[in-house]
Amino acid sequence: MVITVEAIKKLREQTGAGIADCKEALSLSKGSLEKAKVWLKKKGLDKATSKAQREVKAGMVETYSHAGRVGVLVELLCETDFVAKTEDFKNLAHELALQIASMNPSSVEDLLKQEYIRDSAQTVEELTKGVAGKLGENIQVGRFERIALGDGS
Repeated sequence: MVITVEAIKKLREQTGAGIADCKEALSLSKGSLEKAKVWLKKKGLDKATSKAQREVKAGMVETYSHAGRVGVLVELLCETDFVAKTEDFKNLAHELALQIASMNPSSVEDLLKQEYIRDSAQTVEELTKGVAGKLGENIQVGRFERIALGDGS
């Protein structure tokens, strides 16, 4: 089967994966865009798992306030400042803050096990590992704090 440049470009736009990975995914899936996405997702998770032991010494703190009634601080860690400055990393930090604001997890472990609010087909851990695979670095949620108006002890 011949894999067209247009198919590779379309898959790359939808997933953010590299050209070689897109071509391989399309070849293995016999040109099926959906099967190629599944393959890339699995490969991304596999890449993220292999990087999980690397030291995280960079990252960012994301802040989010929902209507002035709920506030969230989340520390998202990665290996280098370069990755911490990417839009994918910043977007992940923001998505995690939204998740924490709406779902009120009790711990980082609880957060990672939750269904992702924008896509119940994946967990927050799968979302994080997918971004880690795409960016090629270990990414971890360091800690978070959620404050809701009137919830003080």
